[in-house]
Amino acid sequence: MTALLEATGVGVRFGGVRALDDVAVTVRGGEVCGLIGPNGAGKTTLFDVLSGIRRPDRGRVLLDGVDITRRSPVWRARHGVRRTFQRQQLFGQLTVEDNLVVAQEWRRGPVAARRARAAELLRVCGLERLAGTYAGVLPVGQARMAELARALADPPRLLLLDEPASGMSAEERGRLAAVVRRVAEEEGCAVLLVEHHVSFVMELCARVVVLDLGRVLAEGPAEAVRADPRVRAAYLGSAGSVSGPAECDPAVDR
Repeated sequence: MTALLEATGVGVRFGGVRALDDVAVTVRGGEVCGLIGPNGAGKTTLFDVLSGIRRPDRGRVLLDGVDITRRSPVWRARHGVRRTFQRQQLFGQLTVEDNLVVAQEWRRGPVAARRARAAELLRVCGLERLAGTYAGVLPVGQARMAELARALADPPRLLLLDEPASGMSAEERGRLAAVVRRVAEEEGCAVLLVEHHVSFVMELCARVVVLDLGRVLAEGPAEAVRADPRVRAAYLGSAGSVSGPAECDPAVDR
């Protein structure tokens, strides 16, 4: 199957620091791909490039074969590229339901249709009883799920999830995984997620890409990546047991 997302030769420098160096990542429609690596590996910078927040110094980003390297974040969002962030971006003064309705307003369809879509996502994401709750008072785990629902409000083609399981309980992570699988399998969405909870990544993602010092260190099936001695040395071994829920400092990485 042709890749829906294809980034090739991506390079980004911050002064004398090479944040990304000849990075290549592909994700097919219907696939959930994990992106892991130690803090400072360049994961957030790569997401900034893919979502249009930062223009790379070199390389290209293709969406379903179309070069979008110079396209704005707004253009990408309106053509199906959705992203969540490490830090919550909900409108705290709006209810959870209204956050989902607002995410669809650019299409200018009937309000009833937007509210119907919001109701569907509230149900899928287990947020029905919180529909009228102001987003600003949600606990972290529920806020993360509300952000995912908002990213899905206008059906995405490419979904970029930046530490979506951070702060979630085991039960919430289970629901998150179920929703992500559903979006990929039933709607054909390509999903790329960054997550420090390694066991979550290994259970959810069939394929994993590992970044280290701005370069792709390893890529392949989850179990093969878990067993790669280079990955164990650079990331998994320093974060904890490779068979356990390895997590490291969730600080923003560049």
